[in-house]
Amino acid sequence: MDIGHNDINGVLHLPYDQMLAKLPPVVAEIKKAIETLHKNGARKFWIHGTGALGCMPQKLAMPRDDDSGLDENGCVASINNVCKKFNALLSEALDDLRLQLTKATIVFVDMFAIKYDLVANHAKYGIEKPLMTCCGHGGPPYNYDPKTSCMTSDMDLCKLGEKFISWDGVHFTDAANGIVASKVLSGEYSVPRIKLASLVKTAKSDD
Repeated sequence: MDIGHNDINGVLHLPYDQMLAKLPPVVAEIKKAIETLHKNGARKFWIHGTGALGCMPQKLAMPRDDDSGLDENGCVASINNVCKKFNALLSEALDDLRLQLTKATIVFVDMFAIKYDLVANHAKYGIEKPLMTCCGHGGPPYNYDPKTSCMTSDMDLCKLGEKFISWDGVHFTDAANGIVASKVLSGEYSVPRIKLASLVKTAKSDD
């Protein structure tokens, strides 16, 4: 399950304390959904936390008075703090479910750590423009214009997508997604430390 991002996006216009107040009901619904799936026979759950939404060009290009709200890597600190709070609540809910659903395997994947690392240590991955879109409009620092989508004739398309994290301000480039996928599959960011492959049954070939 990769869920919750749009719920967080839907409250980002609110004051910070109100944003935080909206998170517990969202997590409660996710917990309820897992319980429902379990009642219907599901026993293996692979749950992704939300990523670092405050590092998305779409969020960075939103009007602000100054840069005091940006963290050391240029991301919107308040938005990322909301994401981290959501992930903490989700992780706690999954801990409760492990005690409740003792025969189920419930894995939480720290997507925030994975995706924030791409920004904080972008050079290690060969990324040169961690906060700019590959397909956007407006040029530096974010090359993002909410009035000009990637599908319009006004867009500017980068030549080397592997040098960017963001494709269109919201979605990742194929290169960035590949890095994220490898980290997810590694099991290093999973609680408990389990690889996805160990939860998947594969049919044995007769050859």
